[in-house]
Amino acid sequence: MAVGAAGAADAVKIGLLTTLSGDGAGLGVDTRDGFMLAVTEAGGMLGGVPVDVRVVDDARKPETAVQAADRLVSEDKVALMTGIVFSNLALAVVPRVTRDDVIYVSSNAGPSQLAGAGCHPNYFNAAYQNDNLHEATGAAVEQAGVKRMVLIAPNYPAGKDSLTGFKRYFKGEVVDEIYTKLGQLDYAAEIAKIRADKPDGVFIFLPGGMGINFVKQYDQAGLKGDIKLFGPAFSFDQDVLPAVGDAALGVINGAQWSLDLDNAANKAFVAGFEAAYDRLPSVYAMQGYEAAHIMGAGLKAAGGDVSKLDDLRAGMRKADFDSVRGEFRFGTNQHPVQDLYAREVVKDDKGRLVNRIVSKVFDDHVDAYAADCKMN
Repeated sequence: MAVGAAGAADAVKIGLLTTLSGDGAGLGVDTRDGFMLAVTEAGGMLGGVPVDVRVVDDARKPETAVQAADRLVSEDKVALMTGIVFSNLALAVVPRVTRDDVIYVSSNAGPSQLAGAGCHPNYFNAAYQNDNLHEATGAAVEQAGVKRMVLIAPNYPAGKDSLTGFKRYFKGEVVDEIYTKLGQLDYAAEIAKIRADKPDGVFIFLPGGMGINFVKQYDQAGLKGDIKLFGPAFSFDQDVLPAVGDAALGVINGAQWSLDLDNAANKAFVAGFEAAYDRLPSVYAMQGYEAAHIMGAGLKAAGGDVSKLDDLRAGMRKADFDSVRGEFRFGTNQHPVQDLYAREVVKDDKGRLVNRIVSKVFDDHVDAYAADCKMN
């Protein structure tokens, strides 16, 4: 599906490859909608340059993602790509397309391999390095004085990064680490294990439908009142909160952004997204929106000439745009250096479940793998 300034002879072609079907589709829909809001607001352009956005579904399957990416590069001749939600897909796709001098701007997945030794001049991350939001949650749990934790994540690259990040700043006892299947929806065995372990708290990284089911089942099992629940924004954001319901109230989660961040760009983004789509934006939507603006900064610097790769990359590295996060800049590995927050799930004045910032956990946080990146 092509959207944006399709048909314009001078339009820069952008591939937006994301998950639009199956489990996790809501995350891809939010990513797409955030990206396209930026394009629409600018009249079908980014950085003053007409763009032709080719939207493709990866169905959360690595083989589908690789085939789709190859077609976008070889047949559609895209100059830039974005959109992948899941890290196993990113690891399959990003090294292939960046070798072909396609600029990839990640709107979500930030595996440690691509932030460290596998970094590349053609790879930018608009979101975070995978560990970051888990690091923020680990620090928040440590600050809250919780001593004994059970940790749960899916058994795939981002799941492993999540627990690594959490443990980097949580200094208490990890009673148990539980890895689930990616896409798992029944957590009876895991909840029984938590009940037997009797920890003070549980940290989960279960994005999309996984988190919806776990939090509901955890609450139904009667554990929420006795064992505190924590997680990153992915498991407690606008893409899942309406489905989770009141079971999510009071949960503390780590994030690099929130609806209530007090800056003009963020207020305009939240209002614009709600007006366009009749729902509040999630972290995924925000990251898609920011990825578009980062591309715009590069296209503006290159005067729309994508053959000027040095100018395109330099413009992106400078990131000269009004970020909804407030201050935004790239580190040496082209991943964000950004503030991280602890948020709490509450109800707003309309009775909707939302997040509100309770504290800033880190200022100008640099990811743990930047030193391993030897960018040429």
